[in-house]
Amino acid sequence: MTLRAQIPQFDLFGETGGFPDTVHCERIWDRARLHDWVISPHRHAEITQVFFMRMGHAEVQIDGQRRRLDDGHFLLIPVRIVHGFEFTRLSEGLVLSFPAPVLAAMRPTSPALSAQLSRPVIGDASARFERLAGDLLAAFSEPGPFRANLLVALAHAILAEISTLAPPEEESATGSAKMQALDRLIAQHMATGWRAGDYASALSITPGHLTRLCHAATGLSASRYIEGKVMTEASRMLAFTQIPVAEIGYRLGFSDPAYFSRRFRALRGQSPSDYRARFVG
Repeated sequence: MTLRAQIPQFDLFGETGGFPDTVHCERIWDRARLHDWVISPHRHAEITQVFFMRMGHAEVQIDGQRRRLDDGHFLLIPVRIVHGFEFTRLSEGLVLSFPAPVLAAMRPTSPALSAQLSRPVIGDASARFERLAGDLLAAFSEPGPFRANLLVALAHAILAEISTLAPPEEESATGSAKMQALDRLIAQHMATGWRAGDYASALSITPGHLTRLCHAATGLSASRYIEGKVMTEASRMLAFTQIPVAEIGYRLGFSDPAYFSRRFRALRGQSPSDYRARFVG
């Protein structure tokens, strides 16, 4: 694969001009065939996507891990997850794109719902899911005075159904509103070298309280949880860009490249260069 200067980040794949609607719905055919059925790795900062494979299959890269999407499968891709596809020709299905405010408006909220929608999931689509996806496609295609309300309601119904179908994850790292807020802050401040105390202050809680939250949700201390998130971003940059290792460390708040490499090896079991070599062919 060819490495890039940065991980591409789009509103919709190949587009950076702003999200075009309340939600967006399109056929896999309509976009994939324009790119010779290969969608290169990219991510979305403010969009959660749901893919529904009606016919065909795709080899999917999800943060560097390869998965397979087959007939009758759905795939949930939360915000900031790097993903790419190699579709078989003439594959058909739907791509549903939901901006962050649509997810934020889901009520009632719960830690369990947040956890289910915060990680990539592949599963078997239920008959209800297929009906809801068809209803959303129809509502998206037709004008009407309350079209936006209908689209948001159907988006919420689809996300609730996915949450029901997705297997529970025992070690979910987003089991509370505070953990969700922490994840957003980490994404915003990775380059600044914030420590656990800085995040606790931003959340208006004590460092001890933050550590208790992280430990309850993940079994990790706050410092180790934050470092794990930073190293996940480092892994993405190593896999999908050509940025030098030292520069990646600087961008993630490490002033000493050697220390960055040591910490990466400690958490990932190999050096940054060896990790990158796995993705360069």
